[in-house]
Amino acid sequence: MIPATYPDQKEIARLTARMLLEIEAVHFNAEEPFILASGLPSPTYIDCRKLISFPRIRATLMDFLTITVMRNAGFEAFDNVAGGETAGIPFAALVAERMALPMTYVRKKPKGYGRNARIEGAMTEEERVLLVEDLTTDGGSKLSFVDAIRETGATCSHTAVIFYYGIFPDTLRTLGDHGVELHYLCTWWDVLEEARAQGSFSAATLDGVESFMRDPRAWQAARG
Repeated sequence: MIPATYPDQKEIARLTARMLLEIEAVHFNAEEPFILASGLPSPTYIDCRKLISFPRIRATLMDFLTITVMRNAGFEAFDNVAGGETAGIPFAALVAERMALPMTYVRKKPKGYGRNARIEGAMTEEERVLLVEDLTTDGGSKLSFVDAIRETGATCSHTAVIFYYGIFPDTLRTLGDHGVELHYLCTWWDVLEEARAQGSFSAATLDGVESFMRDPRAWQAARG
């Protein structure tokens, strides 16, 4: 069901941050940084996949994501909702259910046998596809999914995520240059603000995280 009422975007961001903190999906450690998939260090790590195990939070965030997309892009803007393998698949299914649209998913690479497909499900030429993922850092991983969708003859001009890092200055330009608009619920800045308000971490930890957020590339370069 499409939600009929919803908070403004600032309150959605605050509540999303609060929920992520509540289920301990947010991890901060400036002393012993996490190593990201890129191989670079980071004092922050977020596990949006954990959301699928919390029904009330999951439902609320999917309502928020659905209404955010429709408010920003239009209520009749899409014909299909595609999830990116693997984290985006459950969220795409939940958004598609709310929007009463077909759901598909996009593989990271062709599966290597059978039809050698990247798109699973029914996607047809000229369909307007919304790509749904759990999060985006610098936007780069979204481009491969978008290209796979476009290779079917469908269009993909919008991607929606629960969490957007919001600390890499080129992200929106990278997506925009590819003809893609990003929709999201909250960023690291929202999480940091809510974490300070709740006292979820020590002041020293939050200060270390903020130092990273203000210049992540310099922070990473200083730590190899």
